Amino acid sequence: MEAIPQQLDKIKIQLMNLTRKKKPKMLVVDDEPDNLDLLYRTFRRDFSVLKAESGIKALEILASEGEVAVIVSDQRMPEMKGTEFLSKTLPQFPNTVRIILTGFTDIEDLVDAINSGQVYKYITKPWDPNELKGIVKTAAHTYELLNQRTEYLEKFQTQLDLLNTVVNISQKYSSIKQALTEIVDIYSKSFSTDICILQLIENNNLSSTIGISNKLGQQVDNCLADDPLAMEAIASGNVQFVMNVSQDTKFSDVSHYQISGIETHLVIPISYREKLLALMSLQWQKLSKLEPEEISTIKISVQLLTLALNSFSTTED
Repeated sequence: MEAIPQQLDKIKIQLMNLTRKKKPKMLVVDDEPDNLDLLYRTFRRDFSVLKAESGIKALEILASEGEVAVIVSDQRMPEMKGTEFLSKTLPQFPNTVRIILTGFTDIEDLVDAINSGQVYKYITKPWDPNELKGIVKTAAHTYELLNQRTEYLEKFQTQLDLLNTVVNISQKYSSIKQALTEIVDIYSKSFSTDICILQLIENNNLSSTIGISNKLGQQVDNCLADDPLAMEAIASGNVQFVMNVSQDTKFSDVSHYQISGIETHLVIPISYREKLLALMSLQWQKLSKLEPEEISTIKISVQLLTLALNSFSTTED
């Protein structure tokens, strides 16, 4: 039987191979159509470029499209100055990098905007295309670093909560039945699952003792009993993983997948000294929602969970 960490490492490599770099999004804002078209043509090869002819229109685009990596905005526009528009984007999109184009000497507006963090740089008109390209490329890299830091801090906190919960469950509860609900809730939060199930095993068969976190609101109490992925995990003792359920004929007759729309499913058998204790099922409706770097946290948490479940098993025997 292959060790759980090695199985999860293989899945990590598989996920990393599926990760494709998408063009970053940027928004260009200018009330002059010629300038707007020029900005679009300058950046369309390297970015997914959105265009707006005013600050008001740009705010509407952001409301529908969501966060962009870079905003390049003209300063002098009717109805709303560029700095005023950019200040309105700061609360919702703090990591977006903002650049102002100006043909005028609006020094006070620009200094205030830069000092308050609303503007990353200002460029005077007429701009040099190569210089602007370089600045925007650096801005996009800055956005990526800011996003990575934000995501890292958020994931670190949720994963720390997960590890703390797993470590403390044997001390907090006198019965595994009481602990299951909290365990699956924290796993579901940590890995943003649509369905998370922890089901105990008795004599290599699924038992009636089960914990479920279910964001879909559908009946899933006994869904693992008819799942070929879960059955293979029990039979082999190995982690089982599928990333495109709807394209795999093996699952075409499994009612749970048809009803729930689950596309990605990770099943982890939890064993202690060759004794199968439980199955952990992590399910997502989206393809490959699990991030490759989260595998490391799963490995550590499963090892801790194994010890916790075994301590309950020993206590209740």
